[in-house]
Amino acid sequence: MQQYAEVKRGLPPGTLLLFRLGDFFEMFNEDAAAASRLLGLTLTRRQDVPMAGIPHHALDNYVNRLLAAGRKVAICDQQEPARPGKLVRRSLIRILSPGTTLAPSQLEAARNHYLCALTLERGVLCAAWLDLSTGEFKVAADPHPENLLPVLAALDPREALVPEGAIDAWRAAPHEQTAVHALQAFATGRACTELPAYHFDPVAGARTVMETLGVLNLEGFGLSHTHPGLGPAGALVFYATENLCAKPENLRTLQEYRSAHTLLIDPATLHNLDIFQSARGTPDGSLRSAIDRTVTAAGARLLERWLAAPPLDLVIIRGRQTAVGELLAQPSRLAELHSLLRNVRDIPRILGRLQNRLRNPRELGGVKDTLAQLPAIIACLQRIATEGVPSPELAGETPSAVQALHARITDLPALRDLLARALADELPGDLQEGGYIRAGYDAEVDRLRGLTRDSKTWLSDLERQEQERTGIKSLKVRFNSVFGYYLDVTKANLHLVPPDYIRRQTTVGGERYVTDSLKQKEKEILHAEETVVSRELELFSGLVAAVIADGAALQQSADALAELDVLAGWAELAREWDYCRPELDESEALEIVEGRHPVVEQMLKAPGASPAMGSQAFVPNDTQLSCTGTQILLVTGPNMAGKSTYIRQVALITLLAQIGCWVPARRCRVGLVDRIFSRVGASDDLAHGNSTFMVEMNETANILNNYTARSLIILDEIGRGTSTYDGLSIAWAVVEHLHHESERGPRTLFATHYQELTQLEKHLPRLRNCSVAIKEWNDDIVFVRRVVPGAADRSYGIQVARLAGLPLTVIERAKLILGKLESDDTEVELPAPAARPKKKLTVKPGDAGQLDLL
Repeated sequence: MQQYAEVKRGLPPGTLLLFRLGDFFEMFNEDAAAASRLLGLTLTRRQDVPMAGIPHHALDNYVNRLLAAGRKVAICDQQEPARPGKLVRRSLIRILSPGTTLAPSQLEAARNHYLCALTLERGVLCAAWLDLSTGEFKVAADPHPENLLPVLAALDPREALVPEGAIDAWRAAPHEQTAVHALQAFATGRACTELPAYHFDPVAGARTVMETLGVLNLEGFGLSHTHPGLGPAGALVFYATENLCAKPENLRTLQEYRSAHTLLIDPATLHNLDIFQSARGTPDGSLRSAIDRTVTAAGARLLERWLAAPPLDLVIIRGRQTAVGELLAQPSRLAELHSLLRNVRDIPRILGRLQNRLRNPRELGGVKDTLAQLPAIIACLQRIATEGVPSPELAGETPSAVQALHARITDLPALRDLLARALADELPGDLQEGGYIRAGYDAEVDRLRGLTRDSKTWLSDLERQEQERTGIKSLKVRFNSVFGYYLDVTKANLHLVPPDYIRRQTTVGGERYVTDSLKQKEKEILHAEETVVSRELELFSGLVAAVIADGAALQQSADALAELDVLAGWAELAREWDYCRPELDESEALEIVEGRHPVVEQMLKAPGASPAMGSQAFVPNDTQLSCTGTQILLVTGPNMAGKSTYIRQVALITLLAQIGCWVPARRCRVGLVDRIFSRVGASDDLAHGNSTFMVEMNETANILNNYTARSLIILDEIGRGTSTYDGLSIAWAVVEHLHHESERGPRTLFATHYQELTQLEKHLPRLRNCSVAIKEWNDDIVFVRRVVPGAADRSYGIQVARLAGLPLTVIERAKLILGKLESDDTEVELPAPAARPKKKLTVKPGDAGQLDLL
């Protein structure tokens, strides 16, 4: 308990301490009470001290549940085997928090796992983020927080570090301080840890970062030592060091993120366009899911990063497009490459664990398996680069993108041969189990294993001989950690026990004995087993050192393989769904010929598709927008006709083009877009006192205050959350603002049911009406899904209501009311609703107070 108290005193407040005692991790006092509530454990007492424990082999499962509940967990483990009469040496080995986990069971393989730190000083947002599992480390600072918050929201860090008191200050800030309230929204629902403000000092942070990276200055990373983002970066390094109980060894580089180099997508748009999650809160139905054909965990995480921060650099974008085209041009090679990549393991995270002292034989097995694939992958890329015939879209270009990827992959034959010779085919998950060194690799291991095998044969022979000598057919030679090896005799046979047996223990079912020869052999066996485990650990450490020595080359190859995985997946996607290579340039045009929604198109063809999705093929549509030509498309048409699908598909096609993916269209040209904004759907935020209409206005205000001439805006049903005339007036004013603000306005698609807005085409030269066509048949409507020039003549809301199954009495009544409203004859009284039969209340005789509806 003195050991426990000493470790507990040094932990951050609120941290649960799991303290190893034999086969259990125990918790005491308030930790035990908290864990019993969170985990459903039985709370016991010993000497009036509350206790709760979990089996050591189930540690990961319980820790994951505590982390999911937002708790921090400290692990204090035994550092030596237990010996009678001696206090076991124990030490704190790790503090686990939502943002600093490394074990595979605590990470999502296909998702990045970021820890971020933030400060807001004099209007400048400073941030740093770190994925401790891979070593990715970035800093940023921006005097316009609205430019930096979108990428932070897209990265979705698991935990945020902030100075003490910051969250309360954000909550108390005046409503007009939009940046502060955006930070508050970012922190809401996220695990946030407050640290003393001095940990965010830029000067101390620069020193901490340089010491951790092992450099004298940061100029080699393109950073000044006065960069304000180094304050949060220093806080990250301090926190990671505290939680790892050692300096993080996998931090090798630091990059600066600049929002000016990235297409920005605000949190509302990420949600409205279902970029990472669908409206149901799951990956299924999202854009990421639709374009994800990766077969490696590192590739899936890279795709997430590319979607979170699409580049504005045409060289980067065109390089990705070219690689997709080269891979697409050779289907058989593409299939071969995909098959090889399936056997590539998660090298970035394996290296992160090895460098940070989380080691087991299977991690080295993953390195071995990956190295075994490299020669075949390199040969396949060479054939693609030398034999490939460019597709028509690549005519005139030199196919060099695959060659560039090939050049970044380094074969490591010496390390591959070493691991193949040293590691067994079947590897345990625990170093203490032994058996992971291949037979024939080390003579001493082979000799010790031989002794162990011979000893176990001796024990088997002893059991048979003693059964024959004593006549006790049920006699068994057994082992436990307390008594070692012993002879187990049941009660029914105790009269047959010979005098040379030495009794050790009485049990319910019999007695346990030893002999002098058995105790001597036990010493030999246990010594051999301990020695072979020790020798295997020594060899394993040498293998880990060899892997870490080649860590830089392995990391570079892993990065190239992840990129290759994403690009090969996109080539497969383009082949399967007939995507085209978009043309990107510095113009202000947006031209899409026969564009399709990348998610809806796949859902229509998915097995068991919802009847509401229809069974027909997706109907493609064209789009023509320009900052100086047709700047605004005003889209009208009935509900369910496809207005929202159309305007969203334009935004998604633009996003796909700028991450370097090919797009679902026959032809596409995109002038670079710096931001994508959307105001789509209806939802409230009651927790923060915001009604549906207030949420709508907040999002619209964000758009109007932050767009540029290069932005793309999609607006769906502005003003519908309030009265008709108020909503129409706001929608009208928003359209005029987007049109009149300058001679070069943002490319905009505006879907609406306000027919009055269609008159703006006569007054705004850069606005054009279009509508989603329908066909009428016997007072029913048929959705054609085709976008055509001109405004819709009406909204057909009653017909859609009939399709939804509203009662016919309601439909007929609605028609009657609509006719009177459309006549604009306010003097004419609306007909009274049809009378309904009244219910009669009666009281049953002899049942006072009991009402019966008749």
